[in-house]
Amino acid sequence: MNILVTLNSDYIKPLKVMLKSLFINNPGEHFSIYLMHSSLKKHELKDLKSFTEAEGSSLINVDIDDKYFEDAPTLLHYTKEMYYRLLAFRFLPQSLDRILYLDPDILVINPIRELYDTPLDDFLFAAAYHDVIPVRGINKIRLNPYDIEAYYNSGVLLMNLKLQRMVINEKDIFDFVEKNRNKLIMPDQDILNALFSKQIKSIDEKFYNYDARRYRYYKLKTNRVWDMDHVIRNTVIIHFCGKRKPWKKDYAGTFHSLYKHYEKLTLG
Repeated sequence: MNILVTLNSDYIKPLKVMLKSLFINNPGEHFSIYLMHSSLKKHELKDLKSFTEAEGSSLINVDIDDKYFEDAPTLLHYTKEMYYRLLAFRFLPQSLDRILYLDPDILVINPIRELYDTPLDDFLFAAAYHDVIPVRGINKIRLNPYDIEAYYNSGVLLMNLKLQRMVINEKDIFDFVEKNRNKLIMPDQDILNALFSKQIKSIDEKFYNYDARRYRYYKLKTNRVWDMDHVIRNTVIIHFCGKRKPWKKDYAGTFHSLYKHYEKLTLG
């Protein structure tokens, strides 16, 4: 399976924890981890390569030359790295037809094969949206006049690279950012939804992009079916959305202990 990650040096430890959870819960699978970046140091790349190979998988370095995005608009503290996952098809081998993008702030706690093999047909992406009505409504208003039915989370994206190469034009993305710079809050996610939401296949958030902040919400919405036992046995990806992260000392979320378990297995 092909996995895409993008990051800078600040997220190396969380990336290792995410990958460790992926490897542990997918025994017998070989992963090709494509690491897209522009600033990691040689010793950091060497360490990540050794870490990945020790688990029986491989790490492929995809170093992005800053010159490629020198004319791309940026926003406040968002750097040109915000474009990486949306334009990954430009830099990945032509031989790849699909790849699964994963944020570093997740845990993979069950086998991922079924998600990876999801038929994409004429869809550019498969992704989940967090079905919280107030949030959904605000984002539809905020991105008006772009017609979006759901606001998809960009932390887990199954990518149809073959179709993306034919359909996605980076100029359209850059023009959108320039035109809407005052509206954008989460630029890459806003771009994904405004320009491509009609070409995204929906996957169930409870399985594939479980928002770690919303345990009580999921439990109540499903009449208590999705209790902790059910999550541990059925959820594939737990995503630690938001500003508070489980590797920070001030974190106190429902799944903090679970994260610390994988962190200890990874870092000792």
